[in-house]
Parts: sequence; C-alpha cells; structure tokens
Amino acid sequence: MADAITITFGPLGSAGRGDLVVFVGDDLSLSGAARDVLGNGGADLVARAAAAEKFKGRSLSALVLPAPAGIEADRLLVIGLGSEKDRAKTDWPVLGGFTAGKLSGRTARVVLGANGSAVSAENAADFALGARLRSYSFDRYKTKKKPDADENGGTTLHLLLPEHEAAAQAAKASDAVAEGVLIARDLINEPPNVLYPEEFARRASELTKLGVEVEVLEPARMRELGMGALLAVAQGSVREPRIVVMRWNGAADRSEAPVALIGKGVVFDSGGVSIKSAGGMEDMKGDMGGAAAVVGTLHALASRKAKVNVVGAIGIVENMPDGGSYRPSDIVTSMSGQTIEVINTDAEGRLVLADVIWHVQSAYKPKFMIDLATLTGAIIVALGQDIAGLFSNDDELAARITAAGEATGEKVWRMPLAPSFDKAIDSKFADMKNTGGRHGGAATAASFIKRYVNDVPWAHLDIAGVGMSSNATEINRSWGAGWGVRLLDRLVRDHYEAK
Repeated sequence: MADAITITFGPLGSAGRGDLVVFVGDDLSLSGAARDVLGNGGADLVARAAAAEKFKGRSLSALVLPAPAGIEADRLLVIGLGSEKDRAKTDWPVLGGFTAGKLSGRTARVVLGANGSAVSAENAADFALGARLRSYSFDRYKTKKKPDADENGGTTLHLLLPEHEAAAQAAKASDAVAEGVLIARDLINEPPNVLYPEEFARRASELTKLGVEVEVLEPARMRELGMGALLAVAQGSVREPRIVVMRWNGAADRSEAPVALIGKGVVFDSGGVSIKSAGGMEDMKGDMGGAAAVVGTLHALASRKAKVNVVGAIGIVENMPDGGSYRPSDIVTSMSGQTIEVINTDAEGRLVLADVIWHVQSAYKPKFMIDLATLTGAIIVALGQDIAGLFSNDDELAARITAAGEATGEKVWRMPLAPSFDKAIDSKFADMKNTGGRHGGAATAASFIKRYVNDVPWAHLDIAGVGMSSNATEINRSWGAGWGVRLLDRLVRDHYEAK
C-alpha cells in the first residue's frame, strides 16, 4: 500500500543506520560524495569486489557487499548506471524503482549522484516517485503474513543530495501523482463483490475532501437524459449503474473550458448473453481500468493544486447475463439520439462511453476530450502489453499525448481511423452496430466512439494491454497497473496548466 515505504531527503554526509547505497558508471568510479562517505579505500574496495563478482556497472545492475570497516552501515549496495550515454538518459523513476526493489523491507541511506554528475531536485523527486510505485502491494485480503515478512513494516529510504530541501519540495507534487497511481491500482485490484458500481461511486466521491466537486447520476437521472446505451449494458445486473462526474476548478478563471477525461468503468464483464469463456474471466474485474485512471488523475491534480479546470467522468456498470439482459439483435437508443443494433453484448464498453462522452461534451463544453478504456483484445494482438493504442481526430492532441507517454514511460502508438473502419459499423437496421467484426477490431471500436464526438478535439486510449496483468516493470509489480495517471498528469502539466 501507499505506506509501504517512507522517504526523506537530507544533506550529503547525513548519518543513519541500515544499508548504504552508492551509484557508479561502467568505469566504476565513485562520485565525490560517495568517496567522502566510503573514505580513501572505498573506490579500491568497490573495484576489487567488482572484479571478483564480474560486476561491470551496467545500467540497472547491483553489487551487494558487507559494509567496509569504519562505515556505519549493515551493507553496501553499489548500483550501476551504465555508460556515459546511458547516464545522460537516466530514467529516474525506473532507477528509484530498481533501488527500492533491492532494499525491500530495509532501511538505507542513498547517496544520489555518480561520476561527478549532479542530481537535480526534480531528478531526486522522480527517483522517489519510482521507489513509491515499486513498493506498492495489494495484500489487504491476506490473513497470514509470509514467514519472511518484515516485522517492522516497510522500506525506509533517506535520499542524500545537495539540493535536499528543493527535492523535498518537488517531491510533494510527485507524491500526489504516486498517490493517484496507487489509488487507481487499488481500484483495479479490488474484487467485484467489493467494488460494485455504488461502492466505486462512493470511493470516487471521496475526492470532495480535496476540493473536487462530485456529482453522482443514478438510473432515474440517466433515463431522464435518454442514456439508453449505458442502461442497456447494466440491465442484466442486480447492481444498478452509476455515472460519476468529478470537477476540479483550479484555473484562475473557473469559467475557462475544462479538460475532459472520460473512463470506462465496467466493474465486471462476463460478456453478458454473449458470455466469455471461463478461462481468464476473473481478469474482467479489471475492465474498469480506464475509470480508475480518471479517478487517480483527478486525485493527483487536486492534491498538487493544479492550475487547470478538469472534468472527469466515469460510467460504472456491471455486464451480466440474466433474464433481463440486453440481447444480440436488440436496438437501443443512445443519449445522442443515434440508434445502435447490438451484435455482441460483449462489446459493451463502447456503449457506456457513447452516453458518457455525449453528456460531457453537451454539458461542459470541454476544450478537448480523452477517453480511456480497456476496450478490445484486438489492441493487445496489435501492440502487446507495453504500449496503448491511440486514436484521435486531432493531430496536435495526439502528438502531445505521445510526447507525454514518452516522458513518463506510459507509451502509446497512434492507430488509424480510416473511412473503411467507420463503414464496417454501419447497420442494416439501425444507425450503427456495436461491432464491426473480427478484423480491425480496435479501430472499428474507436470508429464507433468517434460517432459520439462532434467537433471537439478527442483522443481514445485503448488500454486493454497495459491496464491490467501487464508486463512487470521496475515501477510496477502489481496486477493492476494504474496506467494512465502519470501520462495524463504530465500532459496537463506540460500543455494546459497555467505556469
């Protein structure tokens, strides 16, 4: 959980207990600060131990030694940063995550810097961000500790650098982002008997403590608004749907058009009448990863008092088979007035997004909209589990999202929205059908959503591969990744927030 690690900042030379961490490049030379701590024999000790263990100082490699005589430490941990070229492009969150992984459950002083290179306050804050993300675990339902569990709790890191006061200040913003990611991970990891629509809405409403205005739409209000697409998905479940609209008004002018973030929140997706196969169906508790990312992002922005207006909206439903479920061949009418022929009840997320997107652009007149959804298995076939699919009607917005993804490591790849994909969802009996068939499945799904976007710049992120059960990284060992919070926060910070 978020309290699994404690991180403080202090000046070089600070005393402390536990382990001592220093960094070296591929030439194995120590920074001046590390030499001061280890003494004249420190460099020789590291060199001799490295030769014995064939440690080359490669990026994200580690050498663990007993602490040398005269050093107040239990162990000496030497972490490689690689070549000069590697060091120039150090990914500080990844380095922080790697370091925290080597120190799990321990206390350590971490001397930031290597080969004479200075570590900025921002770099140190990013290092701390990565360490926090790596230390997350979801174990609230485990009733027994592992035999080797640390009785004293989590990891404690004392980060030592010249700009320690500035780093502590910069870390306040990165802590807000980390908290947003961890909140999203918690939501994704929760079992669906705990996180049903009403409970999800209640948790999202806790953002009011940070000054976020929250409105929860219940089924009666949805019917008044004509949200026949979302309501159709929900009608097979005993759990009633909810839409949560969250507004953070951080800009100097509260009337300024907001940024709009929209998330698919299917808390469990059985497939409905078009039921999924049993194998892997348990993963469908994570079909609300887009909604989780929106809640986490609103938490991050509000916590760090971002100077921007943002509206976040999530459609929360459960898709279940029942005597009252919607069926293949049903025709439903969305809030926009457009009609949809249901071909497959397992293509439900786009129906949810259709009504929520229409409501947001109608009610809040945003400057742009981004929706996030664990929408299609097709995007996993196309891009695997490290990159999300990006579809957009606006080149500038797409370029900015791509740049934010590169900066945070939450990478996206732009996919086409060709006329042929739009044509594939034309229906014989209604305005459109909810699936265009097997071929180009991610693109036809995006084309369906696009029919609910007017002239507003819009982007759709298909996060089915990256949002849950994604590949392990140095900053995430959780099943639920909380993907998207860092990307969206960076996008807002770089382009839409008043400086």
